[in-house]
Amino acid sequence: MVHVLSSRTLLRPTDPERSQRFYGEQLGLAVYREFGTGPERGVVYFLGGGFLEVAGRSEVPASSAVRLWLQVEDVAAAEEELRGKGVEIVRPPVREPWGLVEMWIADPDGTPIVLVEIPADHPLRYRPGI
Repeated sequence: MVHVLSSRTLLRPTDPERSQRFYGEQLGLAVYREFGTGPERGVVYFLGGGFLEVAGRSEVPASSAVRLWLQVEDVAAAEEELRGKGVEIVRPPVREPWGLVEMWIADPDGTPIVLVEIPADHPLRYRPGI
């Protein structure tokens, strides 16, 4: 088995500066590191147990098959904060049949982002007898 020491999702946006403003300022992700200058500048953000690198440039947005899943403590609070920062809510928070509370947004290139709250009584948090 490959011994993975770290992981990172790489996004090559159509407009790196716009996407870096979205992830850093509007979404409020903490910066892990920055590199390069000008149009070559890249930013790596903390994503809980992993990282998101927004660097380089692509002529076309990422495929709609690419999605980000971000667990947050409180989806309702995240919705309020993001609306206040001008982020469009694609789908407001809904408790799904599988028990998670999910809200959908998208980055400037349309990459879907699901913000997920795991309720205290959900099996992902607690499994009686285990």
